[in-house]
Amino acid sequence: MLDTFLWWLTSPFDYVFMRRALAACLALSLTAPILGVLLTLRGMSLMGEALSHAIMPGVAIAFLLAGFSLPLMMFGGVLAGLVTVALAGGVTQFSGLKEDAAMASLFLIAMAGGVTIVSLSGNALDLGHVLFGSILAVDGRTLGLVALGSSTILVGLAIAFRALVVECLDPLFLTLQGRHAGWTHALFMVLVVISLVIGFQTLGTLMAAGLMLLPAAAARYWSQRLEGMIAIAIGIALASSVAGLLVSYHAGLPSGPSIILLAGLGYCASVVLGPYRGLKTGPRWPKRVVSSRYAGQLR
Repeated sequence: MLDTFLWWLTSPFDYVFMRRALAACLALSLTAPILGVLLTLRGMSLMGEALSHAIMPGVAIAFLLAGFSLPLMMFGGVLAGLVTVALAGGVTQFSGLKEDAAMASLFLIAMAGGVTIVSLSGNALDLGHVLFGSILAVDGRTLGLVALGSSTILVGLAIAFRALVVECLDPLFLTLQGRHAGWTHALFMVLVVISLVIGFQTLGTLMAAGLMLLPAAAARYWSQRLEGMIAIAIGIALASSVAGLLVSYHAGLPSGPSIILLAGLGYCASVVLGPYRGLKTGPRWPKRVVSSRYAGQLR
């Protein structure tokens, strides 16, 4: 029994492509959930999903011009994401529209434009590759770019983590300390774009935000401390990645969707069993405020 279980765990990684896929997943799982936690604390969870679609035009244009040139596709995705963030910020600044509403409008336009551009190549399989990714097709160069992007995110977080947390909770305080909150917010959005771009090759543009947001959302049911939420989110992402690869190999299922579905299962379990705001602890109704003139009638 034990031998069978060990074979089930280790046999897929006898293949080089599975080891590369595992390494790419681990790199993404160590960085994306941290950004996801900060996004959820900012109330900007849907911003990550919107940005994952907003990179589509840059990826599509690079694909149309150079085929599957991964460095150019990643560069195009980063450029498109940054342009979308800048446009959303400009719309918010000059029109007063909330940034998430501006981003939602722009990502729909970007997504439609990107799909149209890729479709011009006349190859539906190529479109599916861009939209849904192919983690088992990760080669040495792709893995190097994923590692480089993840390392860049970790360095950026290490340098500016305190400022990012303060800007998340109290941007006015950050400004009073002599640091412009706008630059900190811009740096954070750049890190989010980089994370989504390095994730599109493995999980595709449609699911690149899954490994970022689902573990982060689940972690809020298990801890009320920032460091606890980050550690739990990373743990859920790592477990989902490894288990998703194993399940996809043995059951013959797509790897990317398997990983995201298991992360979703972790989120559902957290909603039910989590000690903080979970269904197991029971609903927490807000206390009803009763006017003093009626208090005596209710006793």
